[in-house]
This record gives sequence, C-alpha cells and structure tokens, in this order.
Amino acid sequence: MAIEVGSKLEGKVTGITHFGAFVELPEGGTGLVHISEIADNYVKDVNDHLKLEDKVLVKVINVDKDGKIGLSIKQAVDKPEGAPEQRGGREGGFNRGGGGGDRGGFNRGGGGGDRGGFNRGDRGGRPFKSAANKPSFEDKMSRFLKDSEERMSSLKKNTEGKRGGRGARRD
Repeated sequence: MAIEVGSKLEGKVTGITHFGAFVELPEGGTGLVHISEIADNYVKDVNDHLKLEDKVLVKVINVDKDGKIGLSIKQAVDKPEGAPEQRGGREGGFNRGGGGGDRGGFNRGGGGGDRGGFNRGDRGGRPFKSAANKPSFEDKMSRFLKDSEERMSSLKKNTEGKRGGRGARRD
C-alpha cells in the first residue's frame, strides 16, 4: 500500500534534529515531523517531547514528488468537537484576525486559522472604536500629512550639514 496524504500510521522515531524528528513508517519509508507539527503548544526543544525509538502515531500531511514525506503528530490526535484552537491566524505574514484569505500577507478578516505570524485577533489590547467616534477619512488624511511633514523636516535638519566636502557648510 502506498503512503497517502491524510492516512494515520504508527511509526518509530529514528532521528532527532533541532528542526524536527525523523520517523520510520511501517511501509519502509521515512518521513519528517517538523518541530511545528509535534505538539499544539510551543516546542522549544524536540527532545523534551520525543526520544529515539519512541512509537508515535503520525498523520501524513504531504508527499513531495521527490519522495519526501511530511508528517504531523499533533494532527494525528483526534480533538473533541468544539475544542478551541490553540492559535489563530494563517501561515506567515501579519494576521489581524484571520478568516478568509489564504496564507501569508496581511490578513485583516475575522475568525481563526491554524498557523503563525503576528495574530491580533482580539485587536491586540487596543480600545475598540465604535462607528460613532471613528475618525473620518479627512481626519486620518490630515493626521498623516502632519506626521509626514514633521518627519520630512526632521530628516532635512539631520542631513543638511552632511552634504558637501570636508564638512564645511556653504552659505
């Protein structure tokens, strides 16, 4: 039987690295459990969770064309229905809520996901502004222009004396 994505198998840990663990599968192949797929919580050191020769239940999450097999221990464990996710968001990028969209980039939707990035699903502790006191576009634009002018003047002050040769100012 060929190894198929989604199948759950029992394997034996044959190698441990700083980025994951190699697991020998019953069909004779070897796959990698990346450190991010070992447990639902943060894994600093693989050795804290796995030892050589451990028997583990893994789920096949991908099989590359060149024969590399990606495995997951945390996805092999059946979670009770309705259990909350450990982390929200999507893979990579800055995530301000999750939901919709695909991996990476800037996601400002709502909802959850499965991985990474900077997640601000709860608005990061900033006070929520209701529609009543929400600044208008013109207010935002005037604030932007003011900040921009301040930055430009500061930049000009700091670079004015650095032009020309030998450090002397020209009048």
